[in-house]
Amino acid sequence: MTGFNNQSATSGLPSEVSGLLSENIHVRISDTTLRDGEQAPGVVFSTGEKLDIARALAWSGVDEMEAGIPAMGEPALSQIKALTRLNLPCPLVSWCRAGKEDIEKASECGTPGVHISFPASSILLRTFNKDEAWVLERMEDCINSAKAYFDRISLGFQDATRADLPFLELLMAKALSLGVNRVTLADTVGVANPAMIMTLVSGLLKKMPALQLGFHGHNDLGMATANAVSAAMAGAQTLSVTVNGLGERAGNAALEEVAMALSRVDKMGTGIDLAGLSKLCGLVSRASGTSLHPSKPIVGSRVFWHESGIHCSGLLKNPLSYQPFAPETVGHEKSTLINGFHSGFAGIRHAMESYGISITRSQGEKILSRVRQTALDQKRSLSSKELVDLYLAEESAARESA
Repeated sequence: MTGFNNQSATSGLPSEVSGLLSENIHVRISDTTLRDGEQAPGVVFSTGEKLDIARALAWSGVDEMEAGIPAMGEPALSQIKALTRLNLPCPLVSWCRAGKEDIEKASECGTPGVHISFPASSILLRTFNKDEAWVLERMEDCINSAKAYFDRISLGFQDATRADLPFLELLMAKALSLGVNRVTLADTVGVANPAMIMTLVSGLLKKMPALQLGFHGHNDLGMATANAVSAAMAGAQTLSVTVNGLGERAGNAALEEVAMALSRVDKMGTGIDLAGLSKLCGLVSRASGTSLHPSKPIVGSRVFWHESGIHCSGLLKNPLSYQPFAPETVGHEKSTLINGFHSGFAGIRHAMESYGISITRSQGEKILSRVRQTALDQKRSLSSKELVDLYLAEESAARESA
């Protein structure tokens, strides 16, 4: 595993958190692309697309998948059943609201696991016209009902990052007393920050070390990946993610970002096949009908394109001088040097050499001047073939004036 040194990975963390990194840690990835990802407005996966995505996720190394919401009825039920028939190497989970009816519907699907979601914050409780006593009572009813059907039961607490901490702790203790130790904290509206998540997760685990804690983050403030990584570094064992960060509003923590970020932290990893990330993300992008921004971290089409003269010069000497990792690491092809307004001599010379043409510094400066003017006038970059044409034009002009 490629990673930073221990000082850079753990500097500034509370002692109880940095101590967690003294041994190699496998962070479990629970993918919810087929459930929460599909809740992005306008996104609907066909059954065939869900099967293809599920296979790709399993091959990529995710530890489990949320297959869908059985309470939606047909065709959701038939899709989940089709997914179970794939007999994938990672377990499937049905997602349920806090009600026996949802759990009974889920029992028809054949998934070995069920995830039951409860509102935890006062704002959600008021929205649903419920109170804390209702949640505690419903937890017991739902867990007892689920035990009759499922080998794997996990609970999720919606809006946990806006919940009152004493009530959140009470919910955790109640889950443990009912024999469920796997609980996921949901930053449902994406309001948390890494310091907050670090403190929350480490504090809960310090009080209740028997918990298997998970984290589900949304990206409303652009911090879903950072929050997920912080949760893992604080001791969370499972991270809920979606491919491309697909999901409601600004989306979820992105599988590809979380997996790559954790691979850079010493003694932590996810087991995800990093080299297959670009292919996986492309598959979900096409199926969801949502294009990836060219600068999308990890898998954007232009994240390994370089134009700056200083950067291109450095990259030609050392590919890692202005890149955090090699493009091939995540399934990209090699880096691309762009000829444009910000180019320098080294990049221009490299482009010419690809056509078997060696140029002097003087020749390069003349071409560079033409490149910058053309880029400015036409607001675009130039191909290497256009550089050759500029070179030939300069040489022709020089011969005529001689």
